[in-house]
Amino acid sequence: MSKREFQTEVSQLLQLIIHSLYSHPEIFLRELISNSSDALDKLRHLTLTDDVYKALPFDPRIDLELDEEGKTLTISDTGIGMNEEDLVSHLGTIARSGTKNFLSQLSGDAKKDSNLIGQFGVGFYSAFMVADKIEVVSRKAGEELAWRWISDGKTGFEITPAERLVAGTTVLLHFNEEGAQYANSYRLQEVVKKYSNHIAFPIFLTYDKSEWNEEEKKSDKKRTTEQVNAASALWRRPKSELKDEDYKELYKSVSGDWEDPLFWFHTKAEGSLDYTTLFYIPAKAPLDLYQAEYKVGVKLYVKRVFILDDSKDLLPQYLRFVRGIIDSEDLPLNVSREILQQNRVLTSIRTASVKKILSELKNIAANQPEKYETFIAEYNRPLKEGLHNDYANRETLLDLIRVKSTKVEGLTSLAEVKSRMKEDQKSIYYITSGAESLLRTSPLLEIYKKKDLEVLILDDDIDEIVFSGVDKYGEIDLKAVNKASTSEDLKDEAEPDQAEALKPLLDKLKATLGDRVKDVRASVRLADSPSCIVSDEEEPSLKMQQMLRAMGQKDIPVMRPTLEINPDHEIVKKLLARPDDATAEDAAWLLFDQALLMEGVPLQDPANFVQRLNRILNLSI
Repeated sequence: MSKREFQTEVSQLLQLIIHSLYSHPEIFLRELISNSSDALDKLRHLTLTDDVYKALPFDPRIDLELDEEGKTLTISDTGIGMNEEDLVSHLGTIARSGTKNFLSQLSGDAKKDSNLIGQFGVGFYSAFMVADKIEVVSRKAGEELAWRWISDGKTGFEITPAERLVAGTTVLLHFNEEGAQYANSYRLQEVVKKYSNHIAFPIFLTYDKSEWNEEEKKSDKKRTTEQVNAASALWRRPKSELKDEDYKELYKSVSGDWEDPLFWFHTKAEGSLDYTTLFYIPAKAPLDLYQAEYKVGVKLYVKRVFILDDSKDLLPQYLRFVRGIIDSEDLPLNVSREILQQNRVLTSIRTASVKKILSELKNIAANQPEKYETFIAEYNRPLKEGLHNDYANRETLLDLIRVKSTKVEGLTSLAEVKSRMKEDQKSIYYITSGAESLLRTSPLLEIYKKKDLEVLILDDDIDEIVFSGVDKYGEIDLKAVNKASTSEDLKDEAEPDQAEALKPLLDKLKATLGDRVKDVRASVRLADSPSCIVSDEEEPSLKMQQMLRAMGQKDIPVMRPTLEINPDHEIVKKLLARPDDATAEDAAWLLFDQALLMEGVPLQDPANFVQRLNRILNLSI
C-alpha cells in the first residue's frame, strides 16, 4: 500500500471546492462523464492510427451504476485508462501550471466559480462536493496491471494494485449527505440529459426500476440498464433538425461553461473540401484569455474521430476566445501535431473559418446591435489584436472594433465616425498613449475642438502598437494627432505663417534644450496651451518607447520629440520679448517638461523641475 499526500495546490483546491461551491454540486457528473469521453476519444484515435493499439478490443461506452440503498454511484468507461504514474500525476497533482490560476480566480460567487472548474481542467475534484470517499480503479490500454486510487479528499490518497478485465477507468463515489440527492435514478437521468446528452458515446444507467406486479398487486424492483443519452455527433446533423437547446447543451458539454453562449455559427462545407464547423462565443471572456498558457477552446475531429483539443493552430490567437468543433473529412486520422502546422487542408479550413466567424459577427453588429454591444464589452481588445497580425481581414476587423470618441458617449464604430466627418475633413484623427482622462484633456486636442473635428480616444494599452500599423479605413487616412505630419491637415491658409516672427525664440529654445529635442517649431494644433510634444511619422511616441523598455526591449534607440509652441499664447509672447536670462531658461525647460507631463511621460529630473517651478512662482507672487 502506498500512502501519499496531495500537492499543496490540490489540497487548497479541494478545500475551496468542498466548502465554497455547494450551490451547483450536480456539475460533478458532467465533469466525470466528460473525463470518460476524453479517455474514449484518445483510445479510439490510437486504435485507428497506431499499430500497437489496432489489435486491442474497443467497445466504447460509459456506464453509470447506481446503488440507491448503499448511496454509491459508479462511473465506468472503456477508454485509455491510467497506470500508477498517471494516477499520481492526474489525481494527486496539478500538472498544467496554468491550472494554479484557478485558485486566484475564485470570486466567491458560487455559480461563476463552478464554471471555473471546467475551464481550468480540474473537474475530477468536483466529485468531492458530493462524496466523502472516492475509489478509482484503472487499467491503461496495452498494459496488464490495474491500480486502485482511494481518497477522502482530506488526508491524501493511497494507491494499491487492483484487477480490471479490460482497459479503462472506474470511479466509485460514496455519497455524502450533500450527494445523497443523486442516489436517485430520475435525478441522474435529468443531469445526464442536461449536460451530457450529446456526448458522442453511449451512456448507460443501471438501477433498480420499480414495476407493477399485477398478480401480487405490488411494486417490484428489477435491475434495469437503459441508455440515457442521444450519443450523436450533434454538429454533423442538419441545422434544421436542431433546436437552440441542443446547441446550448453541446456548448456546455464541450466548454465546461455554466452559462449559455452568446451565439454560435454552424457551417457545413461541401465541394473541394468537406468539413463541418460549430463555433461558439462564450457570454463571458475566458479567464485565461490574456495569459500565455491560455487553454484552446476548439476541438479537432476527423470523420467524427477526436484528434486533439490543444492545438493553437486551429484558429489565430486573437480568436482564442472561440469555443467549438472542427470536423474534417479530408485530413488523415493519423495526422500529427507537427504536420498540422503546414497542412494545406487545415490552412484552408482555418482561413474559411476566420472569414465565417468575422462575417457572422458583422451581421450581428448590423442586425442585433444590443447583443453586439455585449460581445464588444468582452472581446473588443482581442479583435484589436487581429488588426496587428491579420492583414487579410483588417478591413472587416476595422468595421467590427469599437472605439471611444470626443463626439459621443460610450463606444462608436469607425463607420459611424466616417458618417460624421465634415465635408472638407481630410482624415480620421486619433490620440493614443494614456488614460482616457489624460487623453481627453491633452493640449493636442485643442485645435480639433476649436474646429469641431472628431478625434478617437484610443486608451487601450495596445492601441498605439495596433494603430501604428493601420494607416487607412477604406480610402480615408487614419492619423495620430501626436504625429508631426498631422499639422499639414490643420493649416488654415487664411492665417499668416508666424514661424518667421517666432524664429528668434525658436532658436533660443532649441539652444537651451539641446539634444533633448529634435526640433522646436511654431504649432498650428494648440489653442489654449503654450506647448506640446509630437513625434515623427515613423517613430514611436515617448510613451510607447517607455512601454517597450518596460517590456524588456533595451536596444531601442533614444528618439527625441519635437517641441511645438503656441504663437498666440501669452507666455510665448512674453518669452519672445524677454532678453536671455536665467528666468527665460527656466521658462524654456518648464514649457518642455509640462508638455512631457501632459503626455504621461515621467520627467528625467523631477528635482530640477521643482526648483525651476519654485523660482518662477517666486517671481509671480
